[in-house]
Amino acid sequence: MSDHLPTDLQVILCDMCTEEERKPARKTCMKCEISMCVQHLQIHLTTPVLLQTHPLTEPMVLCGTTKCPQHGKLLEYYCLDDMTCVCVSCAIEDQHRLHNMKTFSTAHKELMEKLNAEQQALLTKTDDVNVSLEKWEKSEREKLGRSSVRLVEAVTSLRDITLTSVQSSVSARMVAIKTSKSSMLAAQKEKDTFRFLQMYSQVHQDLEKAKAVDLRKGLEPGSDRDKLVQEIRQNGEEMVKQAGHFWGSLLTLVDPENHQELVATGSDLIFDPQMFGPAMSLSEDKRKVFYSSSSGQCTATLLIRSTLSTPNFQRWMVSVSQDSDWTVGLCDKQSAQTVMDGPVYGLRCEDNKLSSLTTENEDSSDASVSSKHNVFSALLTQNGDEAAPRPEAVEVFWNFVGSSLSFFSRTGQHQREEIITIKAIPSNWDLAPFVQVGKKNGQNIRQNLWQCTCGKAYNYYQNQYSDVNRSYSPHQDKCSCGALKGGACITEVVCEFL
Repeated sequence: MSDHLPTDLQVILCDMCTEEERKPARKTCMKCEISMCVQHLQIHLTTPVLLQTHPLTEPMVLCGTTKCPQHGKLLEYYCLDDMTCVCVSCAIEDQHRLHNMKTFSTAHKELMEKLNAEQQALLTKTDDVNVSLEKWEKSEREKLGRSSVRLVEAVTSLRDITLTSVQSSVSARMVAIKTSKSSMLAAQKEKDTFRFLQMYSQVHQDLEKAKAVDLRKGLEPGSDRDKLVQEIRQNGEEMVKQAGHFWGSLLTLVDPENHQELVATGSDLIFDPQMFGPAMSLSEDKRKVFYSSSSGQCTATLLIRSTLSTPNFQRWMVSVSQDSDWTVGLCDKQSAQTVMDGPVYGLRCEDNKLSSLTTENEDSSDASVSSKHNVFSALLTQNGDEAAPRPEAVEVFWNFVGSSLSFFSRTGQHQREEIITIKAIPSNWDLAPFVQVGKKNGQNIRQNLWQCTCGKAYNYYQNQYSDVNRSYSPHQDKCSCGALKGGACITEVVCEFL
């Protein structure tokens, strides 16, 4: 065995050689805390007791103690869970006893293999990222290019249509000015007094017409102008739409967390009513919930389920009417048909104030009580004391892997702002997405009560109506808003998928 080491490695010298003839070390004894050359290492390799109780490592500079600070014993194991060196007492008796323990040599081998694998994965990822980055840049440039081209085309089309039409109208009005100039020039050249006086009447008429021309005026009233105005409106709306897509794409590129293009909820998701008031109804596709104020109270609990064989509940987005209280999130499927006494994780809007809601079942020490509720509801605020605004639409993400539920406020095509994320949702519960709606002005159905669409309620007695808040008015058959008393109320959408 040669005593020569590669010149590019740090040379660890034998601690047992004389100072004048120190040779490179081949091993380091962790118990003796010395490094030894081939010659001085022989006793450790040939003595059974030393071979069994004195762990050897590759030559190393010993920095600090090799003894356990807690037990004073030799550090000879490595805890992979805590990534630290431990002694035999730590491994058997103390906090590491249930951890993944390895000898130094085994840990060194396994961790080196792991580092090599991770290094290779990182190199592969770097290569993939370089390729992906090129594709991403090309894709983004093409997308933004198409968006900007459509925007320019819309602006150019709007400009050309308008300028061409106005130019044509102005050219028509210029005829009167040109005619007037010709008449005046001919009159000015006429030397005969009689003929000049005969011409003057026509010249005067042409001049008055020319003076009445307003070149700054738009198109003359008529079908042509109405048609052009409609065309400009349509092109203008397209221009605004393309401009919105363009700047929205830029915002998404710069700040994707808060600006993402609005993607509609999958068409496979439908509402499944669990508790449904008599005033409630569903659209034919089961994606809209209707309420009629003349039929009773607005209360509904609806599960969200998929029509596909493999449900996909990772994302959904709903909009609820502005005068309704609501809760959206996850709930226990079984309790949704009763009083929601199972676990609930959601976002609540009550009196236009947002709060988070967590309700969990816990085991009770009292044998007579099967479960109890632990309810947490925290008012959500922004900028200190200012309450978070009621969102126009709520986008929900259910992360199965991360066991979290995130709520976002959606405004417009690209504006997206996180409201709250509820973490550590247990996976052992049979949870399902749900929406609960309660309209504030919903009235309990009664035979002697009728509510108008304007919100006013009337008592009905002996074929006559009286305002519940005012004096009796038996001879008035119409509400103050003009609606016929007892007439049908308008049905409105209170909840829908977006």
